Amino acid sequence: MSITSTIHIESKASVKKDMLPGSWLVVALLFFVGTLNYLDRSTITTMRESIVAAIPMSDAQFGLLTSVFLWVYGLLSPFAGFLADRFSRSRVIILSLLVWSVVTLLTGFSSTFGELLTTRALMGISEACYIPAALALIMDYHRGSTRSLVSGINIVGMMAGSSLGFIGGWIAEKHSWNIAFHIFGVAGIIYSIILILFLKDAPEKAEMKVKVKVNFLDAIHDLFSKMSYILMLIFWGLLGVVGWIIMGWLPTYYQAHFNLSQAAAGLYATGYFYPAAIVGLLLGGFLADRWSKHNPRARILVPVIGLLIAAPGIFFASNTNILSLAILFFIVYCLTRTFSDANMMPILCMVADSRYRATGYGILNLFATIAGGIGVYAGGVLRDSQINLSHTFKVASFLLILCAVLLYLVKPDQKIIKAEANEI
Repeated sequence: MSITSTIHIESKASVKKDMLPGSWLVVALLFFVGTLNYLDRSTITTMRESIVAAIPMSDAQFGLLTSVFLWVYGLLSPFAGFLADRFSRSRVIILSLLVWSVVTLLTGFSSTFGELLTTRALMGISEACYIPAALALIMDYHRGSTRSLVSGINIVGMMAGSSLGFIGGWIAEKHSWNIAFHIFGVAGIIYSIILILFLKDAPEKAEMKVKVKVNFLDAIHDLFSKMSYILMLIFWGLLGVVGWIIMGWLPTYYQAHFNLSQAAAGLYATGYFYPAAIVGLLLGGFLADRWSKHNPRARILVPVIGLLIAAPGIFFASNTNILSLAILFFIVYCLTRTFSDANMMPILCMVADSRYRATGYGILNLFATIAGGIGVYAGGVLRDSQINLSHTFKVASFLLILCAVLLYLVKPDQKIIKAEANEI
C-alpha cells in the first residue's frame, strides 16, 4: 500500500472521530500554561538593572543566569519527554507548572547571586517537562485535520509569554524586582490548581498507559532506528542555529549596520518579529491542515516551502542598506520560518511511534537548544574576528536551504499512520 493510500485511510477515518471531546478546551488551557512558561523564564532579562542594583554581579554572571537555565533545560528535555510518555501527560504538565511557579516565587526571595543561579537551574529542570508533554497531549486529542493549527496556537501562547516579559521590567522599575517574581509565581500556583480540575489525559491514551509500560532505552532505540527521525534531528538542530543567530544578533546588526540607537534597534528587532511569528504559526498550521486533506505530505511540504521563502528573505535583508527593506525582508523570514514550528510535532507523529512522541520531541528540543547556543556563541566569535554580521546572516540563509532539503527527505512511516488511523 502506498503512502498516499495509507494516509487517505486516516482522512476517511478522521471524518468519524477526528477530535476527542474536550479537545479545544485542552488547547485553551495549555495556551495560558505556555504563556506562563515563557513569561517566567524570560522576564529576568527585562529587569537587569533592578536585579544588579540589589545583587551586584558582572555582565558575565548575569548572562550565566540565562545560560544555566538553557543548559539544564536542554539536557533534561529527553528525560522530561520520557516522563510524559511513561506517565500521565496531564499530571506531568500540572506538576511542572506547579514546581516552576514555586521556583519563580522563591526567586523573588533570593538575596545572593548563588541563590539566583540555583533557582534558574531549578527552573530549567521544571520547565523542561512542559513542552514535550503539552504538544504530545494536544496530538492525543487532535487526530488529523487540526493538528498543525493547534500546535501553532500552543506555540503562539509561548510567544505571548515572551512578548509580555516587559511587564516584569515595568513592575521592577515601579516597585521591586522581587514583587514581579512573587506575582508570577502565585499566578502559576493558582492556575495549576485550576488545571487539576479541568486538564485530563485523552481517554484512550490513559487506558493505553495502564497496559503498556514505556522504557526509555526502548524509546531511544526505536527513534534512532528511523532515518527520517535522524533527518528531523539534524534539521531541527540547524534550524535552531539559524533561529538563535538571528534572534541573538539582530538588534546588534540593526544598530551597527544602520547606525540606530539601542532603543530603535531593539524595537525593529522585536516589535515586528513577534507579530510576524504569530501570524506565521497560525498561517503555517492552517495551510498544512487544509492541504493535508488532499496531499499526505502537506505538513512536510508547507514548512519546506516556507524555508525556501525565508532563506532569500534573510539574504536580501542582510544585503541592503535601506532600513525599510531590511525590516520587510526580516519580517518575511520570520513569517515563513515559523511554518516549521507549527508542523514539527505533527510531522513527528508521522514518523515516531505514538508511545514515544514526547520523548522524541524532548530529544529534538535538546539538539535545538544546544545547537542554538553554539550558534549564538559562534556569531559572537565571528564578530570578535571582525567579520560583519551581514556575512553571518548570509551563511544562515544557505543553512535554511539545507534545512529545507533535509526536511523534504523525511518520509512518513506507513505502519504508524495506519495504526493511528485504526485508533480513530
